[in-house]
Amino acid sequence: MGEDVEAQEFSRADRTRYREKVHRCLDVFERMLSEQQFHTDDPMTGLEVELNLVDEQGDPALKNSEALGAIADPAFQTELGQFNIEINVPPAWLRESGLSTFEENLRRSLNDAETRSVEVGAHQVMIGILPTLAPGHLSPAHMSANPRYRLLSEQILHARGEDIRIDVTGPERLITTAESILPEAACTSTQFHVQTSPEQFAAYWNASQAIASVQLAVGANSPYCLGKELWRETRIPLFEQAADTRSEELKAQGVRPRVWFGERWINSVFDLFEENVRYFPALLPITTDEDPVAVLEEGGTPTLSELRLHNGTIYRWNRPVYDITPSNGGQDRGEPHLRVENRVLPAGPTVADLIANAAFYFGLVRHLAESDRPLWSQMSFQAAEENFETAAEDGIDATVYWPGLGEVKATELVLRRLLPMAHAGLDAWGVPADERDRLLGIIEQRCKLGVNGASWFVDRMHRRTGQDRFDGLRVTLLEYCERMHSNEPVHTWD
Repeated sequence: MGEDVEAQEFSRADRTRYREKVHRCLDVFERMLSEQQFHTDDPMTGLEVELNLVDEQGDPALKNSEALGAIADPAFQTELGQFNIEINVPPAWLRESGLSTFEENLRRSLNDAETRSVEVGAHQVMIGILPTLAPGHLSPAHMSANPRYRLLSEQILHARGEDIRIDVTGPERLITTAESILPEAACTSTQFHVQTSPEQFAAYWNASQAIASVQLAVGANSPYCLGKELWRETRIPLFEQAADTRSEELKAQGVRPRVWFGERWINSVFDLFEENVRYFPALLPITTDEDPVAVLEEGGTPTLSELRLHNGTIYRWNRPVYDITPSNGGQDRGEPHLRVENRVLPAGPTVADLIANAAFYFGLVRHLAESDRPLWSQMSFQAAEENFETAAEDGIDATVYWPGLGEVKATELVLRRLLPMAHAGLDAWGVPADERDRLLGIIEQRCKLGVNGASWFVDRMHRRTGQDRFDGLRVTLLEYCERMHSNEPVHTWD
């Protein structure tokens, strides 16, 4: 959810000052791009995972503060709901067995954290939406204590002028309202980061947009919300609706949503930051004393705090990130760099599945971004967006459009076309062959067997049709957790 902020109220003058500062930051960012100020050698990759907390019965444990106190590891942080935490895994170079390093670090950290958090009655679960959440868990009282979350909630509700309406139709239908953005806390994701040069950023972002649907199809893991069977990746419509600042009238006028797939292929990273400034009013108009022009002209690295804060309140499924690599000491602030933050996938089901998803994304995006004939020159942006929604709804059974193939099953597309591309991309990253084959083999078997986290959970629930819905969800979630701890990929679960 971004950096911490202090609790406060905002005046009209605050908003005017913030707008002026954001535009000043944007001008400096454009100048930095033209002057090639960015660190582009030896790009790294990164990983973040959001987690749910449950008690012994599988119900949400509203104990993130106690759990974080017990874990006592700065890699773990709060998230929006009291039943959420997040882990940031140290970045790695893929050529140095980075995927295995991610896997080892994540497993070790999660196992250590589980041993400690269980002492306060909180077990960790990696799943896109915690299926045992009930409406009462989404009360504003269950928001984390960080003032940033309440500020965001207040600002979004103020912009809407009315409560948030959730309406999702799948095999069943969920209609509810909320007086805060806490339904967003139900959505726990995995975020992949890939560092890139300014010259290559557009290609990596466009490629990430083009393959987002396939990522969702093979990685869906969010089929239940508030007791209802909905989309296979219900995170997508739930997050879009829970963070929507628009009233019905503003939607009818064509105002863009803050949770946004986008509307066009881009030519530069500047396109995205400029769109963010042009289309979206500030939610958190907090300014700093830094003069980015003066810092740049003195040879320093501007933080561009206002631009970064604004960017963090616009939830693109593939988000542009401006950041600064920490220096190795001295007074230097470090070098600026750019990343694509891929926010498409849910958490889980296992660390093995999660790292397989990472291998598939990092390999495929590199191959497509560096292809001689860009994929996005062969398909419309609208087709990519329609694929994205279809894959979120249907998961591993989705049929998508693909250039040269037309309408094709997502699993067939992965097996016939995309896995060889991902192999080639991982080779280009320098990923060891045994690591590449093991992780992409998990994706291959998922597609051959037609099993991912969502399909496994729904199948188990359908065997319990005579049982009370929430009792069935609890039992199934506990079975899920047992298998999650085995780290055996979901396609091998019985």
